[in-house]
Order: sequence, then structure tokens, then C-alpha cells
Amino acid sequence: MAAPFVDTAKITVRSGNGGNGVVSFHREKYVAAGGPDGGDGGRGGNVVVTVDDHMSTLMDFRYKRKYTAANGTDGGGKRCTGRNGADLVLRVPRGTIIRDAATQEIIHDMSDDAPFILCRGGRGGWGNQHFATPTRQVPRFAKAGYPGESREVVLELKLLADVGLVGFPNVGKSTLLSVVSRAQPKIANYHFTTLFPNLGVVYVEEGISFVMADIPGIIEGAADGAGLGHDFLRHIDRCRLLIHVVDVSGSEGRDPVEDFEAINAELKQYSPELASRKMIVAANKTDIMANPALLDKFRAHVDGLGLELFEISAAAHQGTRELVKKAAQELAQLPPVAVYEPTYVERPPEVDTSGEVSIEKYDDTWVVEASWLQHLMANVNFGDYESRNWFDRKLRESGLFDRLEAMGIQDGDIVSLYDLEFEYQR
Repeated sequence: MAAPFVDTAKITVRSGNGGNGVVSFHREKYVAAGGPDGGDGGRGGNVVVTVDDHMSTLMDFRYKRKYTAANGTDGGGKRCTGRNGADLVLRVPRGTIIRDAATQEIIHDMSDDAPFILCRGGRGGWGNQHFATPTRQVPRFAKAGYPGESREVVLELKLLADVGLVGFPNVGKSTLLSVVSRAQPKIANYHFTTLFPNLGVVYVEEGISFVMADIPGIIEGAADGAGLGHDFLRHIDRCRLLIHVVDVSGSEGRDPVEDFEAINAELKQYSPELASRKMIVAANKTDIMANPALLDKFRAHVDGLGLELFEISAAAHQGTRELVKKAAQELAQLPPVAVYEPTYVERPPEVDTSGEVSIEKYDDTWVVEASWLQHLMANVNFGDYESRNWFDRKLRESGLFDRLEAMGIQDGDIVSLYDLEFEYQR
């Protein structure tokens, strides 16, 4: 039994936490007062997304929904830095779009070969080697590593194809794809034979080829969720050219003009931009046409819309060569396949600053630690003035400075917040 076609998945990803720095002092025979040599913690592993051209669906994400990269290890003595956590690599089909689950904004479009870091691992904490100064020669504290990032995202596959075949079920789209390419879609004489999109490479002549997608048959109401079309209309979003396949044989008692307009209405309801895309019309099954008047009526209708119509019989291999040559000519004049630009904007984190805070005093240094403080600092760009002001405001709102003053901090004392130190000024 064939595996089901899965083209959307919601997953939670988390990068690894940074390892902790350590407190250590150099101990060696004949070396007095060797000084602090505590090493830093290792960086947590990133969550990296990369394209795998051997994958065609998001089936791998159907049952496993949570992915976590490895944590960095703690530092050691003799200035030894902890080992970095291994990156977690998620492989997806080409054309997968990564969206933020809460806002549906696009984070990245996996259409090229460049890996994308979805979550960065937490930085390792500093060992006590970093905190030695002329006045603080025996620092007995180190810093914990930063936590990794966490995201809930939606993976959405939008096929990368130049040409999309659209039309009602059983009009011959799969047969056409099998004739003009090496694709081998399932073909049978009943509706909804095609249950998922099929891709094929069409070779026109030396150096000229394009990718064609056979989209499962659309029916009236597809844009509202009826039939299969609603699930797969997203796969023609990137197509530069549409070939609208219409059955003109009259073998099922259908009117080609009505079918043509019904599908166009569904495309327009789904996406007006998609409905306005360049289109070629293929009148199929002309070899078994019972009433030539249907074709004449249909041709007049299509000509009135300014579209070009090709009479073909995919099953009999009639007119298909002319059709693909015309498609190649149109593609040569059309812009490349669309790549979606990111729309996601990183927002300041909502950090609850009411949690517990640990404050320890070593000589004139006040060491502050809190889990919420780690999260807050991981989202601050200390090279940006506005970001630093936002950080200072959050610290004041948390009551941290009031608490330090109540404990007796003086102007000029050092406040140590993980890998940030500053002189306190009232």
C-alpha cells in the first residue's frame, strides 16, 4: 500500500541549551596562586532545515511532532571548553515553506540548497577565568549556559513546477503527463484516480525542459473545501503557466464551456492572482469526440477570451508535441518560479520577570542569576541602542535594581549578569 501524501505538518522544535561554565583554579606543583582556569560551557546544537530532493512529501513529520537538538556540555578545568551540542538536521522536500504557527507568517522558503537555521543553540556560560580582575583575583563564580530557542512552526509543501495541469477529474491530465514526460501516475477511468500531485520533467529539445505538475481534479466548491482540489490548490501557487485540460468528447454528457468556466471560478475564488496567470487550453479526447459541435462551441468561447486552444488526444498521442512546444515558448518569456519572501517579524519576547532571582555578593561584585534573566538576555542585541534601553527598562520594571539597593549596593560596584558586567550607577 502506498504511503499517504502529506503536504502540511505542525511541529515544535527546540535548539540545545548551552553548557555551564565552571569554577576552577589552577593547581600545579611549584606554581603558587595559579589563578582561575574554569572553562566555558559548549554551545547548544542548532535546529537546521535542509532540502532533500529524494523526499516528495512531509510524511516523516506526520507522527513525530517534537524535535530537540543536543545540549552543550559543561566546561572543565585548565580552561577546557565544553563540547558543543550536535546540530539537529531536519530534511524537507524542495519547495517547503516554514511558517510561524501562531501568525502564519512566512519564516523561510526552502527552495534553494542553502541550509536554514530555524533555532539557534544557546550560548555556553562563561567559566570563572573570565571574571578575574586586578581587584578580583579569586572569582568563585561562573555562569550558567543560555537556554535554546523554541518554536512551533507549520511546514507547508508547495511544489516547484513550471506548468500546472488543471481541470475536472477524469479529463486526461494524468494521461497527458505520462505521455509528455517519464512520470508514471496511476491512471484509471474513474474520478479521483489521482489522489496526490505528480511531477514530471518534460524534455522539449536539447537544452530545453520544464517541470509539469498534475494536480488532482478540481470540482465545483473546491475552494470551499469540497472534493480533493482544496487540499492541493496550493501546489499550483508557484506555477508560471497553467494548462487547462477540458474533455470535449461529450462521453460523460458534460458541457466543455460549463466545465471550463466552473474551474476558472474555483481558481479565482482560491486566488485572483492565480486565476489571472498565463493559461493555455487543451481540448482533450478529440479522437473519441461524438459531437463536433461541442468543440466548435468551446473554441468560439475560448477565442473570445483571447486564449489559445490546442486540440489533443493524450491517449492517442495526438497534438501533445505541439502543446509542449507552445508551453516552452511561453515559459521562455515568463518570470522564474516564485520564491516567497519572509514576512515573519521577530517580536520582543514576553518575559515574566516575577520569578525567583539569586543574588550573591563577592567582594564588590554582585552576581545575579535567574531563569527569566537568561531568556531576556538571549533576545537582546547589546550592540543596538534601542535594544539596550529596552533591556534596562525591563530590569527596572522587574524590581531588580530596587532589591540591589535594599541589599546595600554602592555606586561603582560591579553587577554581573551572565556574560554581561557593568558598573552600577544610581
